[in-house]
Order: sequence, then C-alpha cells, then structure tokens
Amino acid sequence: MSRDFTPCERIFFQMRRIEFVFFDAGGGHRSAASALKSVIDSQDRGWDVHLFNLQEQLDALDFVRSLTRVRMQDVYNLMLRRGWTLGSTQLMRVLQATIKLYHPLLVRRLADHWRAYPPDMVVSFIPHFNRALGESFRKAFPGRPFVTLLTDLADYPPHFWIEHQEQFLICGTERAVEQAREAGHSLTRIYRTSGMILNPRFYTPVTIDRAEERRRLGLAADLLTGLVLFGGYGARAMLEIAERLEGSELPIQLIFICGKNDRLAERLRGRALRRPRFVEGFTREVPYYMRLSDFFLGKPGPGSISEALAMQLPVIVERNARTLPQERYNAQWVLENKYGLTVRNWREAVRATGELIDPQQLAGRRQRLAGLQNRAVFEIPDALQRILDSGGGVG
Repeated sequence: MSRDFTPCERIFFQMRRIEFVFFDAGGGHRSAASALKSVIDSQDRGWDVHLFNLQEQLDALDFVRSLTRVRMQDVYNLMLRRGWTLGSTQLMRVLQATIKLYHPLLVRRLADHWRAYPPDMVVSFIPHFNRALGESFRKAFPGRPFVTLLTDLADYPPHFWIEHQEQFLICGTERAVEQAREAGHSLTRIYRTSGMILNPRFYTPVTIDRAEERRRLGLAADLLTGLVLFGGYGARAMLEIAERLEGSELPIQLIFICGKNDRLAERLRGRALRRPRFVEGFTREVPYYMRLSDFFLGKPGPGSISEALAMQLPVIVERNARTLPQERYNAQWVLENKYGLTVRNWREAVRATGELIDPQQLAGRRQRLAGLQNRAVFEIPDALQRILDSGGGVG
C-alpha cells in the first residue's frame, strides 16, 4: 500500500489514515519516516500512511525565505555543509522565539490541513514544532492521538522535542524516557524502543567477500578500513581527516561518503593518492560500504552513529563548541557505553584512530557492539497500533 487512498477507499477498506510529519533539515527526519512507512506498508495493518512535509505547508510563513528566497531547511543544510555551526545554540533559540511568535497562525493553518485530510493519528518526526502540531490536531480532532517520535537520542529542552501537552512519546534511549518523565508524562504514554530507526536494508542478511569487494573498489584487501561519513551533505572536515590520516603511519585505508556535496567529492578524488582510498557521492548503499569497513569517523548524528553501531563499527565522533547542541549528548552516550571515542577536533584524528584500532581495544568494542539488538523500526508499528487501539485517551 504505497499510494494515497481516497476518503471513500479508506472507508470501504476500513483503513486508518496516519500522517507522518517530517522536514528536510538534515535529512534524518525524512529517512526515519520513510523507513518506518516502508515497514508498515509491507505489513497487513489496514493503514494509509501519508508523508507530510511540514516545510511545504509552512512556506508562506518562512521568514528566512521571505528575506533571502532560500528555505529555512536549506539554510540549515548549508550551515552543516560549510561547518558554520558555531553559535548554533543561540540560533536555535532565535528560531524557537520566531516559532512562538507565529504559533497562533501555525495552529490555524495546521488545523485547516488536518480537517482537509483527516488523519486518525499524527506522528511527528521533527523537533521545534510539536506544540503547534499537537495543539492544532486537538483543535481539529479532539481525542485523536498525537505522537512525537524522537529521532535524537535525547531531548534538548526546552521546546525541542518534548512539550508539556497531551501527547504520546516514542523514545530510543533511557535518557529520553527520563526526560519525558521529568516533563510530567506518565509511563503509559511513553514507549521505549531498542534504538533509533534504521532503514530495513541494515537488517537484510548479506554474504559478501570483503576482500574481493575491497579490491573491486581499488582498496587493499587486508588493510583496516575506516568509513568517513558526515551526513547527507558531507563536511569540509573530511578533507582534514584525509590529510591527517593518509599522511600518518597508521595501517589503514579510508572510504569517504560525501552525500550530495559533489564539490567535496571532487576535491577528495583530486588529492594525491598516498594510500588506497575510495570516494563516493550520494548513495543509498551505505550498508554495503559499512560491511566493507572496520570503524567509523564522523559527526555525532543519531542516524549515522546508530547505523555504524548496527554494523558493529566502533566510532570516532567530534564533540566541541561547533557540535550541534542536540547532538552533544550523542558523543557522551558513545563514551558512556564504550562504543567508541570522541575528539575535540580532527587534529586528534591520528591519536584517536591509533587508540581505536589497537587490537585489544578494537576486539573489546566489537564484542560490546555484537550484543546490541536495535529493532526499533520493527517495534514502532506495534507501539502505534497500541496507541490507536487506546483511542488516544490520557493515561
């Protein structure tokens, strides 16, 4: 069931319409919503799941676009691509103040949208707008459930993910559950999953000849291989990582995934080849490249970290003043659980990588990762079913 159904078809087939709300700031929100929809569509649940891009609905209210003709989400993605994240905490508070200013108008527009396309349940995959989403849905359809599904490992209060309002919450870590309880939500309205949503491709059993596949990419068959990934838009930091690690004496080679940053990919491909290297642009085959790798280097995004850990790759992630505020806990979580290491900047890349690939250290971290069982994308449909069956009442 991948197409949209008409109201008459939904009534005839006794289907329930569920609205998944996302936007494209960063890319992880759409990816999580799409991955969960694909799993639900493969099941016989009688649901018509619709993906709703909030940015398109709110373009008329986008103050950044009105001044610059560039969407707010595109400004955010440009910041990530260029590394302009210093001061992002202050920018976030400015954004939240603007959302608060537009709140009454947001609620009216969203309530009109719900009435035009009546959902039985709304699931938010985005931060910042959950107060407006929840209030507008209650205004349009009192009693129907509104769900916030955190795609971060933890909240960054106030007014980021968890609001003081009637809502259900789906959390991927104990820290997020604790924050929900601290915000006054009862356990009957909090659902704990075993991790973040991953694309179902990460669970597909695949048998490959790693040595042969590495050779096919121009890599050495027997060298430890690091995967360098900074989200869907890459980052300039990848150039520094290439310079420092490829100029070191460490017995490693690197795979770089640059996402939609074609200029970055060209610059990496054009660098003098001091040791085997493979550069990829935008790809949907991240699981394949992770299967060829032994460890991960990148920013502490919840999606990238979760993907790497699911493929049993210890990680090295950066944490400093430039780290997005909502991602700082992720680096702490990696250290607390001994899944990898953090660096203050990539000048420490050689030191951290040398420590990570120490045979005893690497074996210990791999053993810890082997015990991870993240099945969130398969657990959440059952959680949503229970919420629907509860009628959305307050627990």
